[in-house]
Amino acid sequence: MRLSLIFAALLGLAACGVDGEPTTPTKDVKPAPGITITGRAEVGVAKSW
Repeated sequence: MRLSLIFAALLGLAACGVDGEPTTPTKDVKPAPGITITGRAEVGVAKSW
């Protein structure tokens, strides 16, 4: 168990930076000002008789 945890930790550390040097995020187009609310909500009571 202990050996597998060490192995998993080493694999995680080995994967760091595998895709190259980190890049800073670019500034994309800003969204229009305002509030937008989307989604779905359900309220109810269920009971089996």
